[in-house]
Amino acid sequence: MTSPTTRTLALYSGTPHPCSYLPGRTATTLFPDPRVAVDTHLYSQLIDHGFRRSGEHIYRPHCQSCNACIPVRVPVAAFQPNRAQKRTWQRNKDLQVSRVAATRNEEHFTLYRRYLATRHPGGGMDDPDPEHYLSFFTHPRIDTAFYEFRLGGDLLAVAVVDHLEQGLSAVYTFFDPDHTARSLGVYAVLWQIDEARRLGLPWVYLGYWIKESPKMRYKSQYRPLEAYLDGYWSTIDPAL
Repeated sequence: MTSPTTRTLALYSGTPHPCSYLPGRTATTLFPDPRVAVDTHLYSQLIDHGFRRSGEHIYRPHCQSCNACIPVRVPVAAFQPNRAQKRTWQRNKDLQVSRVAATRNEEHFTLYRRYLATRHPGGGMDDPDPEHYLSFFTHPRIDTAFYEFRLGGDLLAVAVVDHLEQGLSAVYTFFDPDHTARSLGVYAVLWQIDEARRLGLPWVYLGYWIKESPKMRYKSQYRPLEAYLDGYWSTIDPAL
């Protein structure tokens, strides 16, 4: 990978492993040279080449017989909420959103455990280690923020967001399972699109859209949607 402002970055292929999203399939990932210190500037370039991060692990799917994982982003200026998204936006206008430091927080961790136990039971994540939970969300050299969504004094949701040079990257959102009627996950994405617009940033990155995975298919609800295919970003029709 090359850029006008950076030197060539070597990429390496990992060993094949069971796919996390599609049962029965084998996955392979690319990752940047581990000797290179990835920071916000470099990650801003990597995400525009289809990369994503989980904690300090920067990766991009590179499977030999499958191309189901498609990097997608929302062009902020062109985004048009659908009817359901407009209702979700109105329903949550009573919430207060504030940025807090991406540090260990017991209130956050308690909500995270409740969220996993309800939304992802038996998935291997529903009893997280408090020592590792923060490292799952953050990277020491990338500008990450935790956004709290509160109703009065009650914490209803936390959105983990990377602030990049050209946009926001939605890392993860967890929320109170007792408030499913609010569609807090949807609202968190809508809020990030609105916040990117306020900051004058052109894109919100949503990670990988996987049409065959129910947990990853929801990203097609945000339109127009741009996908990184064959080395270029272009608008796609997720219905196809």
